[in-house]
Amino acid sequence: MSQTESQCSPALNVDLGARSYPIYIGPGLLGSGLLRSHVPSSQVAIVTNETIRPLYGERVARELADLQPLEIVLPDGERYKNLDVFNDVLSRLLERGFSRSCTLVALGGGVIGDLCGFVAASYMRGVRFIQVPTTLLSQVDSSVGGKTAVNHALGKNMIGAFHQPSAVIADIGTLDTLPAREVAAGLAEVIKYGLIRDPAFFAWLEEHMESLVAGDPAARIHAVRQSCINKAAVVAADETEQGVRALLNLGHTFGHAIETAQSYQGLLHGEAVAVGMRMAAELSCRMGHLVAADCQRIIRLLERAGLPVDPPEDVTVTSFQELMLRDKKTVDGNLRLILLRSIGEAYVCADVPAVKLQALLEDAGSWRRGAANG
Repeated sequence: MSQTESQCSPALNVDLGARSYPIYIGPGLLGSGLLRSHVPSSQVAIVTNETIRPLYGERVARELADLQPLEIVLPDGERYKNLDVFNDVLSRLLERGFSRSCTLVALGGGVIGDLCGFVAASYMRGVRFIQVPTTLLSQVDSSVGGKTAVNHALGKNMIGAFHQPSAVIADIGTLDTLPAREVAAGLAEVIKYGLIRDPAFFAWLEEHMESLVAGDPAARIHAVRQSCINKAAVVAADETEQGVRALLNLGHTFGHAIETAQSYQGLLHGEAVAVGMRMAAELSCRMGHLVAADCQRIIRLLERAGLPVDPPEDVTVTSFQELMLRDKKTVDGNLRLILLRSIGEAYVCADVPAVKLQALLEDAGSWRRGAANG
């Protein structure tokens, strides 16, 4: 263990036996030497995008300067998380003669982490990679757990693999450069953890949402840490989503349908998930589980985070129906949705009455008009 690593002990550990890894959370981690201490190989590539490279690329490159890192700078945006860009990154590694002992560094948000992770899972049947998430959404969710993927025109994250990172280094300072919209998108995933398994955290979020939105460092560290505690516990119990890990998909089946219908150029992922969580909460009420007062608490907290709660006008009932049935969580043609019995207790529902789902989708189109008329 290096001196830097001993001074910055990992806040958390994802317990997966031989595939276990640390999650470091705190300010000032980039450029501290922590990343370098996790790169044992002589070949390293930094995969980032055009937005993040000017902000943090130099700092990371200097930390790895003795290894002469290859920098791969990609366009920014969800629509670039595809097989064409995936192939371009593979070609850069092959052209440089990277061996299976190399290390890849994913420097960016969820798109970079997912794509770089899938490259790492595929290149020479699997190489080491490190997640350096720079958005709130990636720090609390996508960087932890080993889900890697690219999108397809017919569905989000439909091509990918489980491949765990060797470390996650979440520098809270990177959140200071995020636009307000990106912060809000990340808060959707933070709220999700309270909804599915941590009611005390949900209550804490109700008390501190304005501080989180305003960028209070202590509040953000607590939110990231508590989110990662929840994510790490679920991943350790169910690494490849055979059971309890499915609960992490609350709101995602609706949300992925929105993203796909908009060709990944409309709502951000977290925004689409926020809408999806509202729809899941409403459906849970109609199923006779979640009480109406708790549904309203959920909607209010999402709105206080600056998130949308109504489906976009350009996503039709037919689009929802067709795209949701293509979702990865559909089994033998049966749609599985994550619903709520209460705040803090989620469950997998494989028998949603078609008439209730149809009514929800039809009514969802009137929510925005109803709010405007109110």
